[in-house]
Amino acid sequence: MKSEGENTVRYKSKKFSILIIKMYQFLCDEKKEFVLSKQVLRSGTSIGANVAESVCAISKRDFLSKIYIALKECAETNYWLELLFETDYIKGEEYQSMKADCEEIYYMLQATTKTVSSQLQSSN
Repeated sequence: MKSEGENTVRYKSKKFSILIIKMYQFLCDEKKEFVLSKQVLRSGTSIGANVAESVCAISKRDFLSKIYIALKECAETNYWLELLFETDYIKGEEYQSMKADCEEIYYMLQATTKTVSSQLQSSN
């Protein structure tokens, strides 16, 4: 098992979840925004939860399913971040940083799905 210090999708998605939780707290406490913030909280923390769940997958297909869910949650999170930025709830610098983190995780998950999908196809 890899240590948390390595740049794995599991490590990055957990750190991203922490940032999402902190942003949610800020949006609720400072901006009094409760609808969009709840949506981004759910999807943003779901990325890491599905990656964590994939570790205990019972098969490669189960693993792939969890990673695909994380990938879709990542795309959804990016959408909510865009809305929060375009409605002036988060500033450009915060948005760019969160978007970059989200996209990095997205590309890592996308690469994983391609690799595992091709492994499953070649084993058939």
